[in-house]
Amino acid sequence: MKLVSYKTEDREHLGVYINGHIYNLNSCDKLIPDSMSEFLWGGDELMEHAKRVDEAIRSGKMQAKEELFYELLAPVPHPTSCRDAYAFRQHVETARRNRGVEMAPEFDQFPVFYFTNHNSIQGPGEVECMPDHFEQLDFELEVAVVLNKKGRNIKAADADSYIAGFMIMNDMSARTLQMDEMKLNLGPAKGKDFGTVTGPWLVTPDELEPYKVAAPEGHIGNAYNLQMLCHVNGKEVSRGNMADMNWTFAEIIERCAYGCDVLPGDVIGSGTVGSGCFLELNGTGLLNDPNYQPQWLQPGDLVEMEVTGLGVLGNIIKKSTSDHSILALRK
Repeated sequence: MKLVSYKTEDREHLGVYINGHIYNLNSCDKLIPDSMSEFLWGGDELMEHAKRVDEAIRSGKMQAKEELFYELLAPVPHPTSCRDAYAFRQHVETARRNRGVEMAPEFDQFPVFYFTNHNSIQGPGEVECMPDHFEQLDFELEVAVVLNKKGRNIKAADADSYIAGFMIMNDMSARTLQMDEMKLNLGPAKGKDFGTVTGPWLVTPDELEPYKVAAPEGHIGNAYNLQMLCHVNGKEVSRGNMADMNWTFAEIIERCAYGCDVLPGDVIGSGTVGSGCFLELNGTGLLNDPNYQPQWLQPGDLVEMEVTGLGVLGNIIKKSTSDHSILALRK
């Protein structure tokens, strides 16, 4: 099942995406709330209601009215929190090598994550960026999960049952701002907080069963063979696979939930897949060829991310008309 959030006449709604059409879930079953946030707090019970509606529409047993005029939003427009992990060893190791530093042994000891701005979640369409963001503006090709159960001190062996679904995630990154602040051993903050893009829909775990593979040796939880691609202006710039995650989402959730509550509506990203950003690609290019021309996102660029089973997330990069700069305020 593919769940969507969308807007009609300035009102947000919850729908199901079937064969290119969107149907409002609340109009088909009044027990289903008309917002993703409320729906996720209903846990497995409301998920079963939605699956019954989805099946009834697909089989023709229910004649539902499709939405004709709408704006597609991020699947979870108002997450309770947004964390991003660091689960792909290839990306971490390559990025560190390109900076001339050794691989951190701690990567193989525990999964790590940071909190990003859950109030800057965006969906398909235009992404507006400030002038400072265009100082080495980058994409990051990722997958994210969304939770629909409250939990605390969850064990990895049980953590997959907390996942409501999967979606594509683009952790937009302003590298100049990011590198400035991280010199002080804090962040990422201003380099990340302006826009995290997710979508186009939230895919329930049952749809990914055909792609399930064994977790890495010594690890616990579900893993999936999902090809991950990113095109910029129609040109492929990144290719990876979700099966290359060295830490599973189950293990990441276990760490997130240690000593604190995780909540329905929490979004957790995988971190960047190997080769999944210009920072890594540029570093490798310059390492191999001093004349390599680094590439960064520019105003008007079309960024399209595609993941097997999860759809295509498309965004056009737009430059703000404001000339305000925080880089210019540095003493």
